[in-house]
Amino acid sequence: MRTPLEITYRNVSKNDTIETLIREKADKLDRLHDSIISCRVSIERPQGYQQKGSQYRVRIDLRLPPGKELVTHRKSGQGEMQEGLHKLITTAFQSMERQLKKIKGKQENHTKTNPSQTDAEQTGLVVRIFADEGYGFIKTLNGREVYFHKNSVIHNDFDRLEIGTGVRLVQTEGEKGPQASTVQIVDKPGSRISKKEQADVEVPEGCQP
Repeated sequence: MRTPLEITYRNVSKNDTIETLIREKADKLDRLHDSIISCRVSIERPQGYQQKGSQYRVRIDLRLPPGKELVTHRKSGQGEMQEGLHKLITTAFQSMERQLKKIKGKQENHTKTNPSQTDAEQTGLVVRIFADEGYGFIKTLNGREVYFHKNSVIHNDFDRLEIGTGVRLVQTEGEKGPQASTVQIVDKPGSRISKKEQADVEVPEGCQP
């Protein structure tokens, strides 16, 4: 997971047993699909149920490259807090696991049917970058967005990247989905990429090639 797991509670006291359960379930998701960028879990008890302790809501938000978000939520009925909430969290994670398996299956099928798009040097432009988190996305000439991590940028040039920077990359595909194993700066926006390559890649608004 690219960023630490986030767990929030609303009108529910933090509980070590529940916290351990959530972390175990989140680790299982991470092993299933290790390109997960972030996972947020929120546990809520509506105001009207504070005294009765009879209803809970669990929501899981998962972010995957390139810019995909998966959401699942569950709401309980009557039930004792510890046992009912434990079951609710488990079913919510089971739902998220099914979504991840479905996406993983599609990605593996895409890899089999499009082998020429992987493990080959390509050219593209940086279209999104999250400097504080150490990753970003490149749009290749075929219009695909490819995730990259700062460790993939050679010569320690990650800090030189900005939206519109031209790069060469080696794209791979696996459990992490489309990602760049190597990223090399061609130059700052547009100066060394050919005019044809620039025309084939849509430059983000506000970026002057």
